Amino acid sequence: MSLRDVRRRIEAACARAGRDPAEVTLVAVTKGQDLATIQREVLDHGHRILGENRVQEWRDKRDALAADPDAPDVEWHFIGNLQTNKVKYLADIHTVHSLNRVKLANTMEKQGARRGFRTRAMVELNVSGEASKEGAEVGDAERLVEHARGLEHVTVAGLMAMAPYSDDPEDARPTFRRLRRLGEKLGLRELSMGMSGDFEVAIEEGATIVRVGSAIFEPSHD
Repeated sequence: MSLRDVRRRIEAACARAGRDPAEVTLVAVTKGQDLATIQREVLDHGHRILGENRVQEWRDKRDALAADPDAPDVEWHFIGNLQTNKVKYLADIHTVHSLNRVKLANTMEKQGARRGFRTRAMVELNVSGEASKEGAEVGDAERLVEHARGLEHVTVAGLMAMAPYSDDPEDARPTFRRLRRLGEKLGLRELSMGMSGDFEVAIEEGATIVRVGSAIFEPSHD
């Protein structure tokens, strides 16, 4: 598959759902990819929105691109689990997709006040209830959202969730539908949900951001 294929599938999913493709942001997840591959598979095709799971890997890639006078400006998203001691490094991240506890929100506030930046964050919820999944419990969603909304240096942009792994994308639909309804209840329109195996179902259920890596970078075996 390729970036072009993913874009076409996004457009088709939007058509099925009666949505405008411009409503859906594609974050190309570059975890484990070297810069030459990212350049060839993503940047050379005009895509500028990238996501990373680990702070150090993101910093290395950001710095390498910044050192190249010919490299394009990139909008970086942090999509992995975030330790509080790493928040201070994220001043120029566009969006953090993993705000999942009050302590982390408070650290974002503290570092933002100290270093002069504001964190745009998606509140991550464990909608499926799986023990292996990160994210706040659904029952704590309103408390966490309201707490973060009260902070001067944090902007709550929306909600994020991961569906249980399955070979059938339809199995993800209840998780995505529940996140959408939680977003409606909390007055949050932005929904970061859907990855390589299920992003089309996520779009049909209202995703405004999809995080796609392997579907872009892994070679097709068809």
